[in-house]
Amino acid sequence: MNKYRSHNCSELTENDSGKIVSLSGWLHRKRDHGNLLFIDLRDHFGLTQCVIENKNKFFPILEKLRPESVLTVKGKVSKREKGTENLDLMTGKIELIIDSVQILSESNELPMPVFGEQNYPEDIRLKYRFLDLRREEMHKNIILRSKVISFIRSEMLKLGFLEYQTPILTSSSPEGARDFLVPSRLNPGKFYALPQAPQQFKQLVMVAGFDKYFQIAPCFRDEDARADRSPGEFYQLDIEMSFVEQEDVFKVIESLMVNVFKQFSSKKIIETTFPKIPFKETMLKYGTDKPDLRNPLVISDITKVFNNEDVKFDIFKKMVKSGSKVRCIITKNTKDKPRSFFDNIDKWAKDQGASGLAYFTFEKSEKISGKGPVGKFFGEKSLKEIMKICNAEIGDSIFLCCGKEQEVEKILSIARNKIANDLHLINENQFAFCWIIDYPMYEVDEKTKAIKFSHNPFSMPQGDIDKLDLSNPLKIKAYQYDIVCNGVELSSGAIRNHLPDLMYKLFSIAGYNKKKVEEKFSGMLNALSYGAPPHGGIAPGIDRIVMLLADEKNIREVTLFPMNQNAEDLMMKAPSEVDTEQLKELSIKTDIKKN
Repeated sequence: MNKYRSHNCSELTENDSGKIVSLSGWLHRKRDHGNLLFIDLRDHFGLTQCVIENKNKFFPILEKLRPESVLTVKGKVSKREKGTENLDLMTGKIELIIDSVQILSESNELPMPVFGEQNYPEDIRLKYRFLDLRREEMHKNIILRSKVISFIRSEMLKLGFLEYQTPILTSSSPEGARDFLVPSRLNPGKFYALPQAPQQFKQLVMVAGFDKYFQIAPCFRDEDARADRSPGEFYQLDIEMSFVEQEDVFKVIESLMVNVFKQFSSKKIIETTFPKIPFKETMLKYGTDKPDLRNPLVISDITKVFNNEDVKFDIFKKMVKSGSKVRCIITKNTKDKPRSFFDNIDKWAKDQGASGLAYFTFEKSEKISGKGPVGKFFGEKSLKEIMKICNAEIGDSIFLCCGKEQEVEKILSIARNKIANDLHLINENQFAFCWIIDYPMYEVDEKTKAIKFSHNPFSMPQGDIDKLDLSNPLKIKAYQYDIVCNGVELSSGAIRNHLPDLMYKLFSIAGYNKKKVEEKFSGMLNALSYGAPPHGGIAPGIDRIVMLLADEKNIREVTLFPMNQNAEDLMMKAPSEVDTEQLKELSIKTDIKKN
């Protein structure tokens, strides 16, 4: 028998009553009842209540022992008395009567408790992450992550994919974020880059004649932290397929996501065939290309109404004449809401940096009118027109915003979520997936007014390639797509441009001459010139998938050893300085200016 344990701490049941067993684990917590000391012993699997009498010679040792010390206990399994069972525990109907104790490792005074789920400052949690991970919720999240990754691997194999590993040390690439650079000792003055994504390599796997590739790939980007983005590194399910169209990628991902989310959550998936929303439509209806479709509120454009003579809202009318847009959100049957509800939304919008949100409620006595601060500025004809555009009814209310299109989209996008939360409209027990499609290939840079790629420069443009009208690039749409769940972007993907001649033409529109394209992308262009299949793919973020399944708001809650928002590992004290000899060997001299 193993000298540390005969069973784990979640294994013993009433059927084991009377058995002499040994358990090992951490001292989770103690309860001293004078003549009896109760100990909850915890390991990876669960908890077992252990009891020792004060006449036992080990009683004084356990009485003084600090929480989180590691010990082995031996004794007899006993059925708990009726009324003392804890049915929340798998072992809740028994307890272990301690006969002997061996202390394996004593704990220092804890900087943060493991028992309980109190919120502690992030810097303490990250500095002592090994303690933080002992807490029940964190432990569950990391186990969930492991199971999700294993399940995804098995599903990908079932779908006919094979896993290949791509290099970690590679060349710098223009992925959109800063690279992490690694100096080369054997090539002084030159640097490798850690991959922001295996994008070029996975395309080369297709060019090399493999049909379906996947990898649980580490990616490295020197970018700022967000709630749904780790600084430094993250993992993604990297996928690429040969001889496919956009719909083929969608089928694979929908099948995978439905199976994963059904396996690991009891929440309902609203639609198992995910809605496809064109980019232009999502920006109009939701103000974002990451819409939360659990939210029933929709944005409508009512700019044209402000050309009507019976609209006397002069501030908005002047702005519309100079090119501004007026968009609005309708809230259903909110006529009985107090004035404070509307004023709070208006104040909140001002706190976000907007000029506020005008509002009124549609009401009718002899005729339709607007009740509220700006309702009096609208005649019945225009009110009816607004109601028709927005599918509004008497008793509904409207929040209006006027400004430049992008500014209006931004504020109404977050206002839509704010209002829905205040009205409790979002069902937290649902997953709402969607595809965002038909991204424009190009856009105009606001500062330089030059045409630039809007999303992914290596995507295939839509339409007949032989008849592609390059004279009007802003009308060209690309086979680019995002998958979104509950307002969280899980991934971007695309059907790739596998034609070098077309690539030169598309890059020239964005200001890249042939020489510059060849300098930046020589490896990829060279490979594509030797016969490349049509191919496409996507790379859903593992961290974000697990975050949704664990119902967490921050990605650090589902990551083993994350960095803080300043990209520091407080536990291992990274990044750190290195000695001069190491720098010399790498031909590096630092030039840090003191403040």
